[in-house]
Amino acid sequence: NGNAGFQQVLERLESDPVCQRLSLKSFLILPFQRITRLKLLLQNILKRTRPGSEEEVQATQAYDALEKLIKDCNENVQRMKSTEELIYLSQKIEFECKIFPLISQSRRLVKRGELTALDFHSPSPKWKVTTRPIYLHLFNDCLLLSRPKE
Repeated sequence: NGNAGFQQVLERLESDPVCQRLSLKSFLILPFQRITRLKLLLQNILKRTRPGSEEEVQATQAYDALEKLIKDCNENVQRMKSTEELIYLSQKIEFECKIFPLISQSRRLVKRGELTALDFHSPSPKWKVTTRPIYLHLFNDCLLLSRPKE
């Protein structure tokens, strides 16, 4: 998004009839879609092969290898999404002091969400309750609480 020249070239390519007006994302997703279609094809082949035959053994080996490939792809996609979330958070969060680097190969975001903190003030006989948003970021190795910059 930050590179105007790249955006112009991308728009020109995506509008080209050769690309069938498909976006870059669709071309990036296409290999994953083909892999899952291959899995369905191999499942059908396995249903139609004779049990105990050489064809069944080969189809089973191919199916197992393809399942491992799909699992590896999914794990890598999840790892990249996690890294992207860490990069996004590190750009958004300002620490008063740098305690630890937020981006790490082993760290991943498990859960995040907004909470409401209640502050009770009782300088007078009546209780006064104020609320403020607090953000919770649960990583696999630590918990980070943050609040919006005032």
